[in-house]
Amino acid sequence: MSLFTMQIPDSLKMNDFEIKMMIASKLYENGKLSSGQAAEMVGISKRSFVELLGKYDVSLFGYDYNELEEDLENA
Repeated sequence: MSLFTMQIPDSLKMNDFEIKMMIASKLYENGKLSSGQAAEMVGISKRSFVELLGKYDVSLFGYDYNELEEDLENA
């Protein structure tokens, strides 16, 4: 496992957890990490990670809101 550092501008007003969650959720969304791997990266349980995905605009089911709405209209 590699470790790196980043300089995050204070103006973003994000704590370490939020930054980790944002990165992990995006990697999960892109299929680079499983939900378990992403949760481990953040340091939380898989269940907690899955519950927080919506806050970061990531669907557990691989759908975004617009795709889901379109599917419902076509059903």
